[in-house]
Amino acid sequence: MKSAAWGRSQGVAGWRAGQNLRGIGKIGNQKPKRKNHALNGQQVNPVSRKVLIILSLTALLAVLSGYAQPVQTDERTAAHIFQLSIVALVPTILLFLATADWRQPTRSWRPLAFAAAALMLAFGALYYLEHYR
Repeated sequence: MKSAAWGRSQGVAGWRAGQNLRGIGKIGNQKPKRKNHALNGQQVNPVSRKVLIILSLTALLAVLSGYAQPVQTDERTAAHIFQLSIVALVPTILLFLATADWRQPTRSWRPLAFAAAALMLAFGALYYLEHYR
């Protein structure tokens, strides 16, 4: 047997008074509420910023790892990692630029400047490694 307090807390008293009968006919006319799962620029930009930095550092570390190995005539795994990271940087930079908030330019340019500096060091180190070592 259920107590009277249980029935009131569940809305039974409201049904008896006819308060909740107003919306019964509208159930079929209501559209289901759908959540918008699309990503916007504010969600994509931090991810592209991190990927931009990670790929540029990966390219730099791949080149720097060549200094720890003896001189070889064939390309090694580090060369392929460098090439793949450079190729992956192109769409990442485009995505970063497309989703950047240009109302805050320093926040947008800082990761680009860091990535550019890392890439200049990587290409400079690669040039030295290929020509003078």
